[in-house]
Amino acid sequence: MPTPADLWPSDLFDRIPAVHETDEFSEPGVKAIFYDTLDWKGKPTRSFAWIGMPKLKPGQTCPGIVLVHGGGGTAFGYWVRLWNSRGYAAIAMDTCGSLPFGRDEDNQRTQHEYAGPRGWDTFDKSLDDPKDQWTYHAVADVVLAHNLLRSQPQVEKDRIGITGISWGGYLTCLNMGIDPRYKFAMPVYGCGFLHTTSCWKMDILSKLDQKTIDRWIELWEPSKYLPHTKCPVCWVTGTNDFAFHLSALQKSYQAVPSETTLCIRVEMIHGHDGHGENPKELHAFADSIVNDTQPLAKITGTGIQEHKLWATFDSARPIMKAEFCFTRATGYEPDQKYNKLEAVIDAQNNRIELKIPTATTRCFFNLFDDRDCVVSTEHVDITG
Repeated sequence: MPTPADLWPSDLFDRIPAVHETDEFSEPGVKAIFYDTLDWKGKPTRSFAWIGMPKLKPGQTCPGIVLVHGGGGTAFGYWVRLWNSRGYAAIAMDTCGSLPFGRDEDNQRTQHEYAGPRGWDTFDKSLDDPKDQWTYHAVADVVLAHNLLRSQPQVEKDRIGITGISWGGYLTCLNMGIDPRYKFAMPVYGCGFLHTTSCWKMDILSKLDQKTIDRWIELWEPSKYLPHTKCPVCWVTGTNDFAFHLSALQKSYQAVPSETTLCIRVEMIHGHDGHGENPKELHAFADSIVNDTQPLAKITGTGIQEHKLWATFDSARPIMKAEFCFTRATGYEPDQKYNKLEAVIDAQNNRIELKIPTATTRCFFNLFDDRDCVVSTEHVDITG
């Protein structure tokens, strides 16, 4: 049976792309490069990237991480430095043929002469040749960046993960389904099942004919790729994300066969510039996988009994607080207001429970350890 990866060249995962160094751009602690990507409409293309290494002793090696930016973003040097400071080699690439600085007359990021298709979504272009569409090239840009990071002599090939923010989280969902080499994956905000509920479902998808929508789903919807995921996945988002809704997130993590961890804060802000890069759970999760540090708490069971939501858990770190998060609202998910109630922790039995308030429509628990890292239960929709 064909896999999603069959869309791309069979040798894509073996290619070490040619690197073109540049002194046109500079940031402290990271190196600016272009690397060769896939041809677009017969034209050679390149991607701009920042790559950086942590401080290592002679002969020392390190884990690595691939960083995928979101809509309107680009390769961010500060993001590379953040992970370098944590002991990881890192690469952040631009997936839209853009340069890291500068805007054109339309306030779009300036593209370079070897640019491929400009991002982001390709909903209305889905009937074009797949090899001409942005998603095809963006996924390949990420794969080739991964190949390049793996080729660095200080980087341990079996200790590399990926994280992406917003549309970068969407691309992370695609890449973790086609690239089995990742040790872990951490989509932030982004998920699949966008055709079921999302800001795009309410906007552009409502204006397209069904043939165009169906082709986009067939080619680029993460729901087609998530079942092929092999690595553990940490999903980080908020209850009221304007773009990627909780019910679509739930369908996404339920489609992944590997182990998943949920970190869903009430009203987490959507964006780069610290909001999507800095959640403590990302660092803790990555380290637990590649550095064998203490992991995030694990939810071992959940259910409803006698009008009470209950959950059990295991945790290597003390659980300091448990919150019952719930809404009484219905309708468009980003507009639903969430409330929080403190839940009593039964430390002897690693269990929490709380009576579900009247008129609740959706609820879940959040557990906070002594690092203030949150782990969430799956949300439950209450009917009747």
